[in-house]
Amino acid sequence: MGQYDQRVDAYIARSAAFAKPILTHIREVVHQASPLINETIKWGMPFFDYKGPVCMMAAFKQHCGFGFWKASRLNDPQGLLQGSDAEAAAGSFGRIASIADLPGEDALTGLILQMIALNESGVKEIKKPSAPKPELAMPDDFGKLLKGNSAAKEHFEKFSPSNKRDYLEWFEEAKTDATREKRMQQAIEQITEGKSRNWKYK
Repeated sequence: MGQYDQRVDAYIARSAAFAKPILTHIREVVHQASPLINETIKWGMPFFDYKGPVCMMAAFKQHCGFGFWKASRLNDPQGLLQGSDAEAAAGSFGRIASIADLPGEDALTGLILQMIALNESGVKEIKKPSAPKPELAMPDDFGKLLKGNSAAKEHFEKFSPSNKRDYLEWFEEAKTDATREKRMQQAIEQITEGKSRNWKYK
């Protein structure tokens, strides 16, 4: 990890045309704020670190995101930060479609320097325990598929609640019946092998 990372250059280069000037501007402002900051890539996004994460940016199809890791710890008298838990996502300032959607350089620099000071002090973000999600009901059509495949049924019953939820939410998110059916068939194949929904990323 160094002050500049070629992977961030590559990330900006492959981003949409509208996003490139936004990402380049954010990058310049961050480094102008402090020469102590180093770049890296985490979870596929450019991160700016100094004794821990300071901020990160991301490009999407129609907007960019820019966020602070411990946003709820920052002093924000101008009310620039959106949401108390902005550190959980790449967007402390909402959807950014142009440089004009960002706060001014002075305001951003102030927040960046605050974040550096917090990391210097070793302040840790206090994690609030998340409320357990209610259990999802088994869809009748998927329940029938499981009953017809004893191996898949046995594996699914042994899955953790979160692994079960991953599959059931995946079915719910399908936009069409055809997509839903295809996803359920794929799920049966994976579950028969004891694989969770996101087994490729574990």
